[in-house]
Amino acid sequence: MDWERLVTHEELCAMKMEELGKLAGELRKEIIEQVSCNGGHLASSLGAVELILALHRVFDIRRSPLIFDVGHQSYAHKLLTGRGKLFRKLRQAEGCSGFPTPAESPFDAAVEGHAGTAISTALGMGAARQLSRCSDKIIAVVGDGALGNGISFEALNAASAGGKDLLLVLNDNRMSITPAVGAVSRRLSRIIAGKFYNRTRSAFRRKLRSWPRLLHLARRLDDWIKAAMLPPSALFQSFGFRFFGPVDGHSLPELISILERIKALEGPLLLHVVTRKGKGAPYAERSPVAYHGVGAFEAGSGKLPAPRAGFSTAFGEWMCRTAAADKRLVGVSAAMIPGVGLEKFASLFPDRCFDVGIAEEHAAVFAAGLALGGRRPVCALYATFAQRALDCVYHDAVLGKVPVIFAFDRAGAVPDGPTHHGIYDLGFLRALPGLPVMMPRNAAELEMMLDFALTLDGPVVIRYPRGGDFEEDLPEPGPLKLGKAQLLRESPEGPVIWALGAECGTMEKVARRLREEGIGATLINARFAAPFDAGLARRFRSRLQVTIEDHGPGGLASALADALAAEGAPGGILSFNWGHGVVGYGSISELRRKAGLLPDDIARRIVEKLSSESQKNR
Repeated sequence: MDWERLVTHEELCAMKMEELGKLAGELRKEIIEQVSCNGGHLASSLGAVELILALHRVFDIRRSPLIFDVGHQSYAHKLLTGRGKLFRKLRQAEGCSGFPTPAESPFDAAVEGHAGTAISTALGMGAARQLSRCSDKIIAVVGDGALGNGISFEALNAASAGGKDLLLVLNDNRMSITPAVGAVSRRLSRIIAGKFYNRTRSAFRRKLRSWPRLLHLARRLDDWIKAAMLPPSALFQSFGFRFFGPVDGHSLPELISILERIKALEGPLLLHVVTRKGKGAPYAERSPVAYHGVGAFEAGSGKLPAPRAGFSTAFGEWMCRTAAADKRLVGVSAAMIPGVGLEKFASLFPDRCFDVGIAEEHAAVFAAGLALGGRRPVCALYATFAQRALDCVYHDAVLGKVPVIFAFDRAGAVPDGPTHHGIYDLGFLRALPGLPVMMPRNAAELEMMLDFALTLDGPVVIRYPRGGDFEEDLPEPGPLKLGKAQLLRESPEGPVIWALGAECGTMEKVARRLREEGIGATLINARFAAPFDAGLARRFRSRLQVTIEDHGPGGLASALADALAAEGAPGGILSFNWGHGVVGYGSISELRRKAGLLPDDIARRIVEKLSSESQKNR
């Protein structure tokens, strides 16, 4: 198939079912091939192939926008909309984003990457269209895990008033990343398990085929029958939705038939589709968690590269070791138990590990409640998703000085791009009164910081990046003291370089380059973004001070500038961070190269700055 052109609605309508089935196979083959080369979200995209194909066949997406919640299941949509060339560079610079984005294609209706937003977006677009007297359907594809997100419920609550053109497709694979949790998931499982209802309905309709009027009446009674025999469907009916399904999400005839039937109906409508994550790749079907988000792997066997031990592994080991000695310790995460390193902890201490689903705000407040109840909770979230919980960190932990340890994994830039970079939270966190914010430079320092956090009588945030330690040749971490940096190396002259977290490895490489130029440098591991070591900063105020961080504006550079604001910084400040622009997707080395954050780039800029200042002072 030529994936470099739009496969139109008209083409798909002209295809026979066998041809559509063949096209679904070609889509899966292309997805597996490109994800195995570049990494990406495999299992979720494979599970949605027939669903996306059926939606493209029944609806003309040039007029009916297709909005994905999260969007990591959208690869088939990208291929059908003519992005084959880009897709061959999936998640690479100048290639295809791993998530929908209008900047890439007009067929991506909105920026998508975080759970819970699709229904609200669809309702807003629908309201705008109604004002323009346009009545085409707006289609929101939402996973069962994302449906438990609080934003989804806020949108469901509003749908009866403004969802006239809304078709909500519930893609139910009984998982978010790990198996979905909560009442919504349990109710959906009851629907899926309702084999008696499905068998009875099918048999009854076969009997009525020769009596069209009775069959029409049975269809009109369908909502009542569902509410009587499958009470979970009443959940959505209570929100004003007409409920259809469940249907087999891998049966193109069944999907197309029911979509054609409901196409002309007024909404809000909900179609419950049951799919299987990893469909078409046996290894992904067997282990959908392992193949949710992957790096490059062997397409034939599915063999994944050996995982690197790093911050998440060290965090998980510390949790297990500490929990064995301290029965107060509990873990909380938001549908990310394996990702944050809590899998072993969950197996060893199942009654002390809480997966609250895709609900970061609830996770933060729930953790505060655990602390108020006498436990010592560690709330582990991805930094990019923790942004949603920042108000809860302030209101429910900081104001009451509630002792919650917030562990923010994936802090810093990541290959998935703008929706997943954890580079914006420090500006908010630093402003919160009495909240220590730490970043460890390696796994050993992470464990020290976690131990230190347990000695504090209030909340604390510890941020760390994905993966292993950065290569470095620096002194071992020394004892921790609140708000104090670690002076790693001191030079009587030359620049003073501050680094936050694992960027100490970058700092050390920069210092090597400077030594080759005959320039000595003082190296400081900031450790604390808040409270910042203002005293040490003022000690070196007459020298050029440099900051290196895996963050945008508002982080270490701002902390240093604030510390020197009263007395000034005659030596000057040179900051290296991700800047004010939107950071794209691609390999981290490529992103760093574009942003001038590689050690050679930083060293060159420092040399130029020193040379410029030297000439001014002559």
